[in-house]
Amino acid sequence: MTSLLVELHTEELPPKALKKLSEAFADGVVKSLRAQNFLQDSSVATGYGAPRRMAVLITDVLETSPDEAFVQKLVPVRVGLNEEGQATSALIKKMAALGIECSVGDLKRVNDGKNEQLVYEGIKAGVGLQDGLQKALEDSIKALPIPKVMNYQLADGTTTVQFVRPVKRLVALYGDAVLPVGMFGLTADRLTMGHRFHTSEPISLRDADGYAEQLKSEGKVIAHYGERRALLVSLLEDSAKAAGGTLIAPEDLIDETTSLTEWPVIYTSEFEEKFLAVPEECLILTMQTNQKYFPLRDAFGRLMNRFCLVSHIEAKDGGHAISSGNARVVRARLADAEFFYNQDCQSTLESRVPGLTNVVYHNKLGTQGERTLRVQELAARIASKIGADKEQAARAAMLSKADLRTLMVGEFPELQGIMGEYYARHDGEADDVALAVREHYAPRFAGDELPSTPVSLAVAMADKMETLAGMFGIGQMPTGDKDPFALRRHALGVLRMLIEKQLPIDLDELVRTSFEVEGQVEGVKDESEALLNFFFDRLRVMMRDEGFTAQEVEAVLAKRIYHVADTRKRLQAVQKFMQMTEAESLSAANKRIANILKKIEGDIPTEVNKALLTEAAEKALFDAVGDHEPVAKILYGKREFEGVLASMTPLKAPVDAFFNDVMVNADDLAVRQNRQALLKRLYDLMNCVAELSRLAK
Repeated sequence: MTSLLVELHTEELPPKALKKLSEAFADGVVKSLRAQNFLQDSSVATGYGAPRRMAVLITDVLETSPDEAFVQKLVPVRVGLNEEGQATSALIKKMAALGIECSVGDLKRVNDGKNEQLVYEGIKAGVGLQDGLQKALEDSIKALPIPKVMNYQLADGTTTVQFVRPVKRLVALYGDAVLPVGMFGLTADRLTMGHRFHTSEPISLRDADGYAEQLKSEGKVIAHYGERRALLVSLLEDSAKAAGGTLIAPEDLIDETTSLTEWPVIYTSEFEEKFLAVPEECLILTMQTNQKYFPLRDAFGRLMNRFCLVSHIEAKDGGHAISSGNARVVRARLADAEFFYNQDCQSTLESRVPGLTNVVYHNKLGTQGERTLRVQELAARIASKIGADKEQAARAAMLSKADLRTLMVGEFPELQGIMGEYYARHDGEADDVALAVREHYAPRFAGDELPSTPVSLAVAMADKMETLAGMFGIGQMPTGDKDPFALRRHALGVLRMLIEKQLPIDLDELVRTSFEVEGQVEGVKDESEALLNFFFDRLRVMMRDEGFTAQEVEAVLAKRIYHVADTRKRLQAVQKFMQMTEAESLSAANKRIANILKKIEGDIPTEVNKALLTEAAEKALFDAVGDHEPVAKILYGKREFEGVLASMTPLKAPVDAFFNDVMVNADDLAVRQNRQALLKRLYDLMNCVAELSRLAK
């Protein structure tokens, strides 16, 4: 056993796909070799991914896979042997096709339950690592998650192959020996290339184990993605500190720059302070998106006119030319952003609203202008329900999409809402109106912050509910994994606002109001029930993701409580209840009551005639229910759900006694109905917080 190295040296790989591609390449080779029994329990694989290479190093690889015993079923005995016991032509052909050479006497007879079969038991000889690696390469490359395939011609000028990028060299080393496997018209050897600018001659790799270190020392290439990323982050932090600032460094930008450089080197540069008058989001996005720069903030959190840039060249002049060159480049980019901003500020947001009639929202739901009117009406109605300023909510909703008609958002769609706030403040709009224009998109993703003011909440909820009602109304519900209009995200956003902000509006009222507004559009049907079901499905997922059990969630949601702001509080109460010693018995009794009531046809009265109570146990239960109802109602009115459920525990003894001593289905109709009414009253009392029968084991 020794180590195996495989490397594909290519033209520059797509940076956003590099990490995933290199990991998939390494995993694919390992998986195939393991399936072919070339690897041991002690084998360790290390994947490498750099801008121009994907590689994997695997320790403890066998030179030849072990022999394997195998059993091959051939044909039924009646088909394979004639009356004299000699092989028929069918058996001879079958054995020839499988490459089996033996006499008929060497074959076993096995009954498979239907027929007696002729079976060959033999030993399959192991194969050499070269053959195994050839198969592993083919398996791995075939399964790579290539975002976009590229066609290119081989050196012969006639053969066309497909891959993510042209492959220039193929390395395969087993220890210090070359395994001459072939792919992409190449035969493997030990030659690879180092850094594109710091080296020029091929590097002859000495052995598999020394791959990473030799590339680093001779080729100025850090092949391991994680090591290169950690170094890049460390260098960025050091440079930012030296420049007197802190980094603005999103993870995806760090990943992308890691995938763009083989040997990270960090320089700092700057731009003119005058550009700081432009909203910082524009400057940051310009630098990050177009140039892959890392902006800096000062000690007070203000954007600095300095930034860090990632290079892979160790310049002899200390990077002066690189820094000044990038300063010239960014100056042009920021000048564009400044021009867009200044031009946009020459017109008010309100003046842009009519232009939304030229923007198609959906062919069945009209233009953005028409949609804005619906969101505006809906926002005002929601605002009046949650205690927000109705006029400000309507104003913010009217302006919410106007920045779609600006130059800045046309250039950077990611700035929707953000630029709207800047332009609204420039126009002198009220603070809550301007903030709502920004925040009406929130939450944009899982874990994102919610809108911060009542006006923002009203507009954000209206924006999402208009989308949900509109799409459900025209039959565009999500199916399976397909959700092109992000309706699941919108529904979760609404639920989070209702629950986390404790908004005083019920879900059914919100849905009904939304369809009343959306129903103004011709062809939109009222799908309130379908949308409510969709919300409750999302609520189930949301609560289970928070750590509540499926049983607890079903117990609470079975009540179909539309005041979903209480959902988390109810679930916490159920969790506390289940820790009580009486919980199991009360849940089981509740389930029994539910089964009894389910079999009764028609309405069940809850008025109990005390004169018809004859058994001591039913009288005791009636008194216990009467004693606990007022307490439970007071606690329920205060939304003290833990207290409500705790107040049920004294009912255990009278409930148990009732089921031990009382026959519910008495022969006397009046007595039977009276006992059913008592159980119905008890059931309603016990299940006001959650359906306890769902908690029974």
